[in-house]
Amino acid sequence: MTRIDIGRLALVLCLSAAVLTACGRKGDLDLPGGAQPVVKTIDGKKVEQIEDKPFILDPLL
Repeated sequence: MTRIDIGRLALVLCLSAAVLTACGRKGDLDLPGGAQPVVKTIDGKKVEQIEDKPFILDPLL
């Protein structure tokens, strides 16, 4: 393997690692033993919880 081939391989591995680490959901952290969901308020009004839809990559996580 030449240096160019090794550089390309390293680039592909780094890009694939960056893509895979970006997979997932953004959301609030769960409270320890959190039996009840956290209700957010905006200007004194309660915000309804959004239905949790399964993501296609969840089984891989």
